[in-house]
This record gives sequence, structure tokens and C-alpha cells, in this order.
Amino acid sequence: MATTSSTHLHLHLPLLPLPQPHRPRFSSLPTTLLRRSRRSVTVSVGTDILGDFGARDPFPAEIESNFGDKVIGYSNTEHKILIPNARALALSQQECVPVSSLQAPMAEDEAKMLLKKVVGWKLVDDGSGGLKLQCLWKLRDFKCSVELINRICQVVENVGHFPDLHLEQPNQVRAELWTSSIGGLSMNDYIVAAKIDEIKTSDLAPRKRAWA
Repeated sequence: MATTSSTHLHLHLPLLPLPQPHRPRFSSLPTTLLRRSRRSVTVSVGTDILGDFGARDPFPAEIESNFGDKVIGYSNTEHKILIPNARALALSQQECVPVSSLQAPMAEDEAKMLLKKVVGWKLVDDGSGGLKLQCLWKLRDFKCSVELINRICQVVENVGHFPDLHLEQPNQVRAELWTSSIGGLSMNDYIVAAKIDEIKTSDLAPRKRAWA
């Protein structure tokens, strides 16, 4: 009886190396482990401190442009820490400066623009063409009115620019700000208004009536 023998041919194809994308190298990042087999290649990456953010392979044009160097910066890149100037700071964080009597008062357009940076204040005409900042508080009682005046005094004591404070009624306080030396408004008035805005007044406000 004839028997047929089968021949099995085993081919071992060389495994081509994976293309390595051009990525910035960080010494603190974990190394990438590549486990290769004849049938498949598995890429496993250790825990990344940056998290899984869905990185993609770079485009050829990005590789040619050395985008990694542009993102990371060269070793001789000069880094500067910029300190915010006065315009970048909030009004309440700024300090008042001396105002010369030769300085012109703030224009109405600029005064209206800065009015958006303070809460509860409005522009009023003093009757002679000059502008003032005015704010009105309605409080719970006379004792709360006196307490608010004391809190305002504590805030502006070391500022060097003071508001006019009026106890109009037992439970009503009015504050006005302007720069008398120039007969109108200056930046100092808005700085003081912003500092006053940060005073806590919720505990002095009238209690809301609870209806059954």
C-alpha cells in the first residue's frame, strides 16, 4: 500500500523595524518597551506622567521642519519671567500715585470705560462740569451704617486718597470719589473704588423677610 508524504515548508521572514516618529525626548518619561514576535508586534508603554492624550505620528512635513526643536526650544533658548505691569493688574491691587494739579481730569469716555471695572458705582456731575464716582449702600440699621464707614476707613487709611462719606439716613451711606486738585476724576478714584468693592457688606445688609 502506497503512502503519501506531505512536506511542510517553514519560511522565516525577517522582521522589518518599525518606523520611529520624530518625537521630543524627555529624560523623565518611561522608556518604550517593544515586544516583537514572528506574527505580530506589540507596543506597550509604561505609565505616562502626561496621561493618555491621544498622540499621533507626525506628518512628513512636520519632521522636515524640525518641529520638535521649535516646540521644545534649543538648549541656548533664553527664558524670561515677565512681571505684570500696572495695566495688567486688577484695580484693587494697584496703588495710588500723586497727581499734579497741571494734569487734566479724565475724559468722560475713559471714565465710562473704567466704570465697568467697579461694582455699584455711577458717574455723577458735580454741577460745575466735573465728574465724580458715587456709590450708595442701604443697610440694616444705624449700627451697620457706622460699621461700614469704619470698614471703609480701615481700607483707605494707608492709600493716601480718601472718599467723602455721608450718613444720609440711619441706614444709608453714600460715598463719593474725585480728585479735587484737578477738578475731576483720576485713576486714583477708580483704584480706591475697587478697594472699597472688596469690603464685606453681606452681614450688614437688611435681612430678607421670610414669608410663611
